[in-house]
Parts: sequence; structure tokens; C-alpha cells
Amino acid sequence: MAKQSVFLFCCLLAIVLRPAFSQTVQPKQYNNFTRSLFPNDFLFGAGVSAYQVEGAALEDGKGMSVWDNYVRKYNDRILDHSTGDVASDFYHKYKEDIVLMKKIGLDSFRFSISWSRILPKGRVSEGVNDLGVKFYNDLIDELIKNGIKPFVTLLHFDHPQAIEEEYGAFASRKDDFAEYAEFCFKTFGDRVKYWATLNEPNGWIVTLLPGFGWAEQGGNATESGPFPLGHHLILAHAAAAKIYVDKYQPTQKGKIGITLNTTWYKPLNATKEQEEAADRALDFIFGWFVEPLIYGEYPKSMRDFLGEKLPRFTADETKMIKGSIDFLGVNYYSSSYASYVPFNPNNTANYLNYANVATSTEKDGVPIGTPTPVSWLFLFPKGLEELMLKIKEKYNNPLVYINENGVAEANNRSLSIPEAIKDSLRITALDSHLKFLLSAIE
Repeated sequence: MAKQSVFLFCCLLAIVLRPAFSQTVQPKQYNNFTRSLFPNDFLFGAGVSAYQVEGAALEDGKGMSVWDNYVRKYNDRILDHSTGDVASDFYHKYKEDIVLMKKIGLDSFRFSISWSRILPKGRVSEGVNDLGVKFYNDLIDELIKNGIKPFVTLLHFDHPQAIEEEYGAFASRKDDFAEYAEFCFKTFGDRVKYWATLNEPNGWIVTLLPGFGWAEQGGNATESGPFPLGHHLILAHAAAAKIYVDKYQPTQKGKIGITLNTTWYKPLNATKEQEEAADRALDFIFGWFVEPLIYGEYPKSMRDFLGEKLPRFTADETKMIKGSIDFLGVNYYSSSYASYVPFNPNNTANYLNYANVATSTEKDGVPIGTPTPVSWLFLFPKGLEELMLKIKEKYNNPLVYINENGVAEANNRSLSIPEAIKDSLRITALDSHLKFLLSAIE
């Protein structure tokens, strides 16, 4: 992946730790493994999302987001009944956090803007919250003052509750997201040079969208599956990107892209059928959004398997979406084995059932990687290298920023502070991922 720059964001999770097992695939070893081995334009960073860290949920004029609403209406569905009302209080403590960022030498900091903090009702015409705008202006200025590049996500799962109630947000083709995006470009774009329109819209649709997540709805959110919503999100991204490229990029000189999550899929066995299943799994999870934004059309496997369930782009839409990213943001945590299974009409809650694919984290009783407290997260750093090489080969070698990568870590309150900060599992995981990533770059 020569001549590509990569932004590494390490997502830090704090939950109960299970015993770890040694990974079976070791990375290349270096005598002196330092950041100087990476390209000069490689960015080391960290990142957050608004709802997960800001707190101040209804403070200083902020409107309700769908997550503010969800944790109040369905708090029994939250394992520890927590909310984001306070979180890590980043809204009030961001300067302290930036001091720590500078201390550890971050090049960049990825954060998201809370749409409902700056536009409480979702639209400029219904009122701008000046205090919300001030917060993001101050945050951006403080980052730049400390030599840290802002990397801004416009939407990270938390659109305004007002537009959700009015018309179902992205279930509709209304263009409020484009208006919100333009407001951000106009207000912050003189200093922000990295924009991601959406974070993980592919995973968001299937699992996380409050009230609509495919798994939450038992696979029955709509008769056409999650595909119309995905279609609308692709068009929303492209509309926002077009505004930026046409009106703001010539003077602001920034980049715009999208961030997608994916598992790396390995065939369960070395047969053509299983290899095709692994390729199809990647198409349905990752290519679902990547291929339209690079090539202007959904993956062939999706068109073949889904038929009329999959919407089609008009000629004008194809022109708008094709090439609408300057970079591809990638969130990688884990890998799975993939195998062929016939379609099961009674298993519609399993999204990959549409692709005639079953996944597993074990083969012959052996896990694909080191188990963690998160049921789906098995540490397989080699998967990051293999994913990067596949992206280079299959998607025309795009500029890549790795926006999320990380591991579940202990949250054992019986430990002393010196004991608790011995992050041996996290150190090993990040070290291995970085080494495999460097191997892909080389």
C-alpha cells in the first residue's frame, strides 16, 4: 500500500477481561519499532464520538438526539442502565483531555459533531444553537493550538430526535443532512481539513440505529430489508460530498470521505464455495457502501442475490456517488470464518443470511484469534494486513485512514491504579496491529 497515508485511531474499551490466549500468527519483528518506520504522512491519533464522551446531554440549548431519547425510553435494554448524559464530561473537560493528547504525541484527534447540539431541531431554519457552535469552534481551536489536526465526523449514530419523529430521518429522501453538512463546512471548514460524512452507516443500519436496527427489529424492519435505508444514506453522503467539493474544497483545501466498519472474513475451508462465501460476506458488509462510492454501483454479488430487494441508482445518482470520496475510513476490530449455507427464510434477523453465508469465530474448536470480553471481538491482527491488501486490490487502492481499532480491557475496580494501568493486553494488541499494518504498507 505504498504512497498511501493511514490514520490510526485506537478505540479504548473498558469492560471485564476474560483470560487471553496467545495469537497464532505473529507479526514481523523489528529491532527498533518506532513511528519513524511509518511514512511521513502517516497520522497517529485517537478518537471519540459525541454521544459517547461529551455528556451535557441537554445543556446549553442542545436538542434531543435519537440516543438521548432511546436511553430514556428503553433504559432497561442498556446492560448497566447507563446513559450518555454525563459520559466522560468531554464538553466541560476537553482542554484537560487535549493536554493529555499533546503529552502522548498525537498527530490527530477524531471527534464527531452532535447535529442536535448545533441544530436542535435538525434544520438551520428552525434555529442555530450558538453555544453549541461555540463549543466546537473552541474545541477545534484548542486542538490546532496544540498541534493536533481535527478529524471531524458529521454523524456518528446520533441524528436529532426531531427529524426522526417528523419523517423517520434517513428512511426518507429529505435533504436535511446535506443542509447540516453545509452549515458545518461553512462554519468550521476554514480549520478542519478532514471530514467524514458518516460513521459506520453499514453497521448502524443492521444493528445500532435506535428503533430501526435490523437485529433489533428481528429482521422485519421493512419488507425490502435494510437496503432502502442504506441507499438513502449513500445518497446523503454523496449530496454532502458534492456540496463540499463544489463550494468549499477549492478554497478550504480539505478532504472528504466516509468511515465504514468491517470484519475480515476468511474461508472456513480452502474450497471454491467457501472462498466465494468469504468474498460475498465482505461484499455485503463492506462493499455494500464502498463499491457505489468508488465504482458507482452495488457489488455484483449483491445484485445477483438480492434482485428487486436492492434499489438501483439513476444515471444522475450514479454520476453523483461515483468517486465521491477522497479517502476511505476503515474501522477494523476482528475477523471471522465464513462458509456457504442455503438461504433460511426463518433466519431473517441474520443479515448475512441474504448472502447465503454463515460466520463462525472458531474452526475445529480453535478460536480465530485471542478471545476478549466482547463476544464478537477476537484479536486477529493479521486480519488488518489482509484487509488492507484486499482494499488495495479490489477498490482501486484508495487513500485509507484507519479510524477505529482496539481491544476490550479490564475494568476491575479492585485493582490499584498502578495495577490497572498495566495495559499488557492492549499494548500487545496495538503493537501487533501496527506491525501488520506496516507490513501491508511496505
